[in-house]
Amino acid sequence: MPVPLYQAKAEFFRMLGHPVRIRVLELLQGGPMPVRDLLTAIEVEPSALSQQLAVLRRSGIVTATREGSTVVYELAGGDVADLMRAARRILTEMLTGQNELLVELREAEVTAR
Repeated sequence: MPVPLYQAKAEFFRMLGHPVRIRVLELLQGGPMPVRDLLTAIEVEPSALSQQLAVLRRSGIVTATREGSTVVYELAGGDVADLMRAARRILTEMLTGQNELLVELREAEVTAR
């Protein structure tokens, strides 16, 4: 029996649900990067980064190529970059809405005094 689309989407978002994986995807939006540059930018233990890169690689979201002794990662397709930009826009809207609510609450507090 095939997996329902909503369940497959939930698994996809669960796979994305780790801060290191999200940071890797954000960094790779700028183009391919060697592991050493990812390590410098993310500041995690090499083993932790390796583990998260393996998850992204297995899912097919990133690809890895070896250039001599260096492994270079890149996004497998432009859709991932689009998803990251969409997430940023959604978060910006959510936080703007929260900020507006906070301003209203503070104004109401001042008026109530």
